[in-house]
Amino acid sequence: MKLIVGLGNPGKRYQKTRHNIGFMFVDEVVKAKKIKFKLDREKQADIAEINVNGEKILFVKPQTYMNLSGKAVSAICKFYKIDVADILVIYDDLDLDFARIKIKTNGSSGGHKGMQSIIDSLGSSDIHRIRIGISRPTHETIDYVLEKLSKQELKEMDVAIAQAPDIIDLYLQGDFNALMNKYN
Repeated sequence: MKLIVGLGNPGKRYQKTRHNIGFMFVDEVVKAKKIKFKLDREKQADIAEINVNGEKILFVKPQTYMNLSGKAVSAICKFYKIDVADILVIYDDLDLDFARIKIKTNGSSGGHKGMQSIIDSLGSSDIHRIRIGISRPTHETIDYVLEKLSKQELKEMDVAIAQAPDIIDLYLQGDFNALMNKYN
């Protein structure tokens, strides 16, 4: 079983903000797979499920707000007995150029509080991840990440996000090095 987690904040207020790039990514994959998210109140997450070659794949959008993402991810991992090696997390990154995709096998949170929450909750930083650049702001970071993307930024981000189904298809083939080589 695989767990693919997009990070973001729930609610219309946060749609199309920089901090919701992870949600946008998994939304694109779920749409392409023609499946739908369902709210699981107990696990505090929207979850969509599909089987690929006999393996269950869960797409998740934690509904705990960004800084508590680990709470939902941990609950899902415990319930389904998902190993850390089978988790992929997608989130925004201030340290990457806008709309640039970077895929990593592990590492620190880089200051991303949603990722740090997951690392703390699971007790491991050996988590596969896809980071999508939102660039560094010229003003206060908290305001910047919660701002709506401009029309130009949305166009650029849509190009990056359009790759999401292909990225996930390659990820599900099991060769993480091939995935990094192709998209980094």
